[in-house]
This record gives sequence, C-alpha cells and structure tokens, in this order.
Amino acid sequence: MSVVTNTTTIGAIEAPSRRNTELALLGFAVVIPVFAYLNVGLAIDGEVPSGMLGYGLGLGLLAAVAHLVVRKFAPYADPLLLPLATLLNGMGLVLIWRLDQSPRIIARYKTFSPDAPNQMLYSAIAIAMFVGVLLLLKDHRVLQRYTYISMVAALVLLLLPLVPGLGADVFGAKIWIRVGGFSIQPGEFAKIVLAVFFSGYLMVKRDALALASRRFMGLYLPRGRDLGPILTIWAVSLLILIFENDLGTSLLFFGMFVIMLYVATERTSWIVMGLLMSVAGAVGVASFAGHVQARVDAWADPFACATEVPACDQMSQVLMSFGSGGILGTGLGQGNSDLIGFAANSDFIFATVGEELGLTGVMAFLLLYGLIIERGVRTSLAARDPFGKLLAMGLSGAFALQIFVVAGGVMGLIPLTGMTMPFLAYGGSSVIANWALIGILIRISDTARRPAPAPAPSPDAEMTQVVRP
Repeated sequence: MSVVTNTTTIGAIEAPSRRNTELALLGFAVVIPVFAYLNVGLAIDGEVPSGMLGYGLGLGLLAAVAHLVVRKFAPYADPLLLPLATLLNGMGLVLIWRLDQSPRIIARYKTFSPDAPNQMLYSAIAIAMFVGVLLLLKDHRVLQRYTYISMVAALVLLLLPLVPGLGADVFGAKIWIRVGGFSIQPGEFAKIVLAVFFSGYLMVKRDALALASRRFMGLYLPRGRDLGPILTIWAVSLLILIFENDLGTSLLFFGMFVIMLYVATERTSWIVMGLLMSVAGAVGVASFAGHVQARVDAWADPFACATEVPACDQMSQVLMSFGSGGILGTGLGQGNSDLIGFAANSDFIFATVGEELGLTGVMAFLLLYGLIIERGVRTSLAARDPFGKLLAMGLSGAFALQIFVVAGGVMGLIPLTGMTMPFLAYGGSSVIANWALIGILIRISDTARRPAPAPAPSPDAEMTQVVRP
C-alpha cells in the first residue's frame, strides 16, 4: 500500500514540474521568432518593423492559450511537444512575412496581397483546433470505435479533389478543393484519419499478419491471404498518384501503413516488400504520367531544362539558393530566394532557410523536427494500450515521412512533391492538420504518463488490521 501511495505522490509532484518546464520553453519559443522578426526588419529597412509588437503579442497569446489548456486538461503530457510546435509555427510566420517584403514578388503580381496576416489567422484557427482536440478527446481509445468510419472518411477526403467543380488543378496536381474563396488540401487531414483506421485495423489483425508461410532469400514471407491489405493500400496509393498526379500523398499514404505494419508485426519482410512496391509503383506511373515525369526530369538535371519547363526553372533556383547560403547563410532578410517565384513561401520555403540561415539553420530546423518525432516515438513506447501505441507511432511516422519527402525534394535528394513543410510553409490546411496531430500526441502522452489510480483496499487486509491486537 505504501508503494502505491509513494508512486501516486511522485506522479503528483512531477506534473507541476512538467508544466513549469513547458512554460519556460514556451517563453523561448516566443522570444526567438520575435527576435528573428526584428532581424528581418533591420536587414530590409534598417529600422524596427512596425508590426513586431503585434506579432509578438499575437504569438504569445496563442502560446498562452495552448499552455493553459494543456495545463488544465493534460497536465502529465510531454512538456516538449507544445514548445517545439510553437517555435516552428512562429518561425514559419517570420519566413512568410520576410517573403512578403520582397519588392520583386510585389512587382511580379499586380494583385499582390501579403500572406503573413492570413497565416496568423490560420494559426489561430489551428490553436482552436488543438484546444478542441484536448477538450473533446478525453480518451484517445474512443477513436478505436470509429475504425471503419475513419476508412470511409479518409477515402472521401482523398477523392474530393477529383470531383468536377470542386477540385482544383494546380500545376498538374489535383490535391486541392475550392470552397467559396478558400482552398483546402484534404490530404493533410486524411493522414490523421488514416492513422486512426490503420491503428484500429492492425490491432485486430496483427497476429494474422505476423504469421509467415515460407522463407525466401532470408525473408519470412506472409501468407498469401494476408497480402490483401497491403496490396489494397498499394493499389489505392497508385490510383491517387495516377488520377491526382500527387506523388507526395501516395508516398505518405503507403509509407505510413508499412511503418505501422512493421511496428504491429515486427516482420522485416513487410518493410522490404513495401520499399520494393513503392519503387515499382513510382517507376511505373512515371513512365506514362507527364506531370510526374516532369518532376523526375527536374530532379535528375534541372539546369538542362530550366528554360523550357517551369518545374526545372524552380528547382534550379532552389539549388542556387542552397548553394549561396553556405555554412552560416546570408542572414535573415538578405537572401534572394524570392527569385523562386510561385510557391516560394509554401512548397519551397525551406530554400529560404537554406539560403538565409545556411547549413547551420537547416540542421537546426531538422533537429527541431527530429525532436518532435522522437517525442512521438517515446509517447508510443510509453502508451499502455496497443491502440495508443500504434496511433502515436503512425502519427509520428507520417510526420517524419512528410519531413523527409519535402526536405528531400527541395534539396534534390528525391523528386519534388506537392506537400508542404509542417508549420513553416504557408497554408491553412497544413498548419491546422499538424496542430491537430500534436494535440492527439499530447492526449496520448498525458494518458501514458498519468499515474495509475491507487487500488481499493482489500477487505481481507482491513479485517486483518481490525483483528490484530
């Protein structure tokens, strides 16, 4: 009995400590972007930017609201997730505002309007979504009830861009829908819904999927009838790639499933098969899909087709931005990444980081993303239920894949995709979906770290104490 009491007491002491740590880190997460905002203003105009106070107060208010909600409704959650997301979101706002000040971009677009105010509004909506997740999702295990509903919802989200009159074709990729005056990227929300479906499905089917029927070249292959799920997911990802010309979402979709499948079954053969099927599918589609082939050409040799293909021109400008950044960069506000033109503040915003902050800044941002992924994996390991383990791992895996796909595409490691850098890039769908993802991870983390309730005293023990002289 004394052991249980001590454990509960320790847990109660640790909760305020976590909250104080989170508050201190949040202070740094707000101060650093404000200092960066000041740096950009001084570099461009030589004076303190007039909007710095409003930006600092706005970011601080959003961080304070998020912290109070976490303190009240998830006191045992991981103390690093919220500050890391706040810092990345704040720096994203600074980079978008920096590109808004470019005279070349202003002169290029006659109807130019700054994007930073819109992104601040999207960030406020995203924090509201984050708060809603923590208020409404009292227990992440409730999501398991909606396993197959999540599958239907995910398919609907993925197919919406193909609906005539609703979907929008942007540079060959059909990944957007237009509702009123707003553009929405359903794939950003589909990754969260798919993670819920995969978690619920694999929790039930993992034993069957872990069985092996034969050994081939050192790998234990699954039974033929158990190949159905992975073949179905592979076919759906190929359909997305073919009809929507969206390489990024198809890679994310299939890759997340393979990661969760490996975690659920611990079979290396699934990883090998997944990689082979991804390569085969991408090569097959690229051989007859013009949009995908253009991106492959831009990746293979962008300077050879820079004068003919817009994708090659953009990629050549991106590579020159990274090259001119060097080790320490040109300094915030002193680069020329605005020459990239369209999507400089969305798909290619990481090029601004590479040029103005250099290799040091790129590694710093990748470290911040890596910390979020590490805390998500740690949350998965700490979760007490299999559904929570798979869900946390799936969300962390999807986040990691998106970072790899976007950063790798911009830096020329893999062909470009239409995905955006989480928290940094301009776009409401991305920032809202990723804040919802952080909210679910915080909920799972709080449940995993919360001390177990003390067991009720045994009647036999009470009788023994009464009878004992």
